[in-house]
Amino acid sequence: MKMSSRNQEEQVSPRSAPPADEPPVAAPPADHPQHVGPARLLASTGSDNPTVGQSLPDSQSVSTAASIFSALKEFAQIVFPAIFLAAFIHLFLAQATIVRGQSMQPNLQPEERLIMEKLSYHFHAPRHNEIIVLDMPGSPALIIKRVVGLPGQTVEIQQGRLLVDGHEVASPYPEAIQPAWRSPNAGADGQMASGLVTLRSEYGPITLPEDAFFVLGDNRVNSNDSRSFGPVHRDYIKGRIWVRYWPLTRFTIFR
Repeated sequence: MKMSSRNQEEQVSPRSAPPADEPPVAAPPADHPQHVGPARLLASTGSDNPTVGQSLPDSQSVSTAASIFSALKEFAQIVFPAIFLAAFIHLFLAQATIVRGQSMQPNLQPEERLIMEKLSYHFHAPRHNEIIVLDMPGSPALIIKRVVGLPGQTVEIQQGRLLVDGHEVASPYPEAIQPAWRSPNAGADGQMASGLVTLRSEYGPITLPEDAFFVLGDNRVNSNDSRSFGPVHRDYIKGRIWVRYWPLTRFTIFR
């Protein structure tokens, strides 16, 4: 009886013992989370990057500001040199002007556009027959006239005829100039009427001092010139007419 009991225990024990090659299954700790949330995961990383978990700056706003700054910089680089160049040309080289009045007809017509050149008179004085621009004291606008007398020369006007050093100087446009004694201001009997035309028909003789020039309009019966305000000093001469650019049909380069 005892042997059969021991044999029965030996048969039962091998079935109840665990296999030697299977590791024991450990129970999970009670405090170990089954599902890790985003906040817990972020905290567990221990990252020191300040941008992690934060909203990034608006890259589109930064790009727009940079584009505006670049455009303003380019605008300044183009416009400021252009303004400086235009001011330099206007002050020292050339200037646009407009013909006012009829004193230079038929060579220059009212409202024609001209370019005055300023540079050459820094190197030499005005010359005979050049068309110059005057900035006279008290005049609200520039005045355009022709040089007919130079410093040291003797100028005289007799019955509307211009004499320089005793020699008559013909008008550049005699067909358009009426003799003063037959001007529209003359009386019915052909005698000279009183007024400004009488004064302009007779002038001098006068010897021009240093740096003084005698100027006339081409339309000598309808011109306010040296017959009225006298010889002009070189300081009042701003330049000479160089180009007529408008109207295009009368484009001219004056020598």
